[in-house]
Amino acid sequence: MLNYENQLSLGNIYQECVEIFEEQRPEFLKLMEKYLDINKYISYDFKKAFYADTGRPRGCSLYGYISALVLQKIFNIPTDTLLILILSFSADLRHFCGINKVPDNSKWTRFKQDFCSYLNKMFIELVDITEPICESIDPVLSKMISYDTSCIESFVTENNPKYSNACIRQLKSYYKSMGIKKSDNDIYMQAYKSMPITASSDSSIRKMYANGHFCYGRKFGIITNGLGIPRHIDFFDNDFKSKHKDFIFQDIDSPDYDKSLADNKSLQPILSDFYTLHPNFKHNDFLGDSAFDAVDSYEFLLHKDENGKSLFNRAFIPLNSRATTDKPDCPLNDDGIPICPKDKSLKMISNGICKGYRQTCY
Repeated sequence: MLNYENQLSLGNIYQECVEIFEEQRPEFLKLMEKYLDINKYISYDFKKAFYADTGRPRGCSLYGYISALVLQKIFNIPTDTLLILILSFSADLRHFCGINKVPDNSKWTRFKQDFCSYLNKMFIELVDITEPICESIDPVLSKMISYDTSCIESFVTENNPKYSNACIRQLKSYYKSMGIKKSDNDIYMQAYKSMPITASSDSSIRKMYANGHFCYGRKFGIITNGLGIPRHIDFFDNDFKSKHKDFIFQDIDSPDYDKSLADNKSLQPILSDFYTLHPNFKHNDFLGDSAFDAVDSYEFLLHKDENGKSLFNRAFIPLNSRATTDKPDCPLNDDGIPICPKDKSLKMISNGICKGYRQTCY
């Protein structure tokens, strides 16, 4: 007869894993070997492509590459160089990965480049596998998803601080020679405008405002659930733009407007791709920043079809401060809707868009 008084819950197992991970790393690897079979998640097509005859044997197995990449994310190892160094000095990690000789840096780079599509497919399959686990951990947070955009900065000349400083010095010298007085803010803004839209070495690396500063990189959208676990990642590259013709990426002077435009316009294609890949998923709540505070976003997220079903039940989006007004004769209510200055219970009714001002008439 089973003793239900000593039965472990999922929360107890999770807490025990956290303590072992923090205090006993070799014991943590033993648990991974016992309960995690990485080979089970590697598809047959991936194995067939990796072990195809190339004329010379590969120095490391596919299991070794995948296991090492998994450990790189678990231990938060930022670079491949540091991963190679840690594997070289840790026999426990090499034993877990089944690696006798650690591949050099070039082999790691070629592996990621040659099998990028297979790694992406493997990630998509893992999302389906881990969804029931997320629901068992927290059924409420697992039914929430949030979406945001960011970028990966590239190693190009334009990201070197010396490049931007040279543009600023040239502008300062020009204005000084012409006898024109300009503030530092004006000079920095003019320097941003004068910098090229794309990097000279790669046209897919674009100038943008991300993570609180100007940089050159590749922009992407990421979907996470309420537990903070990534569910979908997609780059805004040429393949993405050709697939979604309605996606807009304008080159305009205002970095704030460019960011909000990209976030808002990428919401629908990203979510459409996500639910196309995972048709059985259903989430209740959407979390987003103020960049999604637009009529089109609310209509897409909360619009009910002919069957009375919508993509989400609720959407939590802060009001966009750029949509507010400081005019005393046009107050706004808590929902950001203009109201009558004489009777605050009366809401203004939309009457189209003002030509040339991109503002709504009431």
